[in-house]
Amino acid sequence: MRRNLRADFVVKTLVALQARIAERFPGAGLAAVAQDLVEVARTTADRARAVSRPYVLLRGAIALMSAAGIAIGAWALSHVRWQNLLEGDFLDASQSLESVINLLLLLTAGVWFLMSLEQRLKRGRVLKDLHELRAFAHVIDMHQLTKDPTVILSRGPSTQSSPTREMTRFQLTRYLEYCAEMLALIGKLAALYGERTPDTEVLATVNDVEELSTSLGRKIWQKITILSALEDDAQSGA
Repeated sequence: MRRNLRADFVVKTLVALQARIAERFPGAGLAAVAQDLVEVARTTADRARAVSRPYVLLRGAIALMSAAGIAIGAWALSHVRWQNLLEGDFLDASQSLESVINLLLLLTAGVWFLMSLEQRLKRGRVLKDLHELRAFAHVIDMHQLTKDPTVILSRGPSTQSSPTREMTRFQLTRYLEYCAEMLALIGKLAALYGERTPDTEVLATVNDVEELSTSLGRKIWQKITILSALEDDAQSGA
């Protein structure tokens, strides 16, 4: 049984969803958003795989610096006047040891900086991608914002500033369902990064994107539920 999220399956699902939107609502802005999201999904799949791969050159530099540190440390220790320490000349020996210790501390700090650099570079790159997914979630929410289920059935008078509403009940339901599906898939794209890095800041941002997508999707499903309930009331009243 597979326990990991497959990036290719997420992309394949988004491609199918984009085709469904384009066929149901040709020329609609939501279809263009879905097409952009497909491209982002493909990029996200590649970047998520890259996150789990090591930076070979950087790790090579760490290995070289570590080896150089060991060699320099051994060379410095070999030049410490241990005989003076045995003879009781602690001042001269301590000065030599202090120089060696300071050198080793500097080399250790350099190695630690390079070791943390890989994680920081990956974190910055992933956080930028997650912010892009968050922005997509808000764009989708804007597209469904004016899709009011009560207007479909009531057909009350509109004003000059009222948005154009030409969808049937069936079309509006499908439109809202498409938005909810896109939001759910955005959460899955964010989860791809969460599976490939243990970075706590990245995981927290992944959870934020998933919670945002779930929250916005919940609002859409509430509209669908209201639409269904209003239709049932209209039919029973008839």
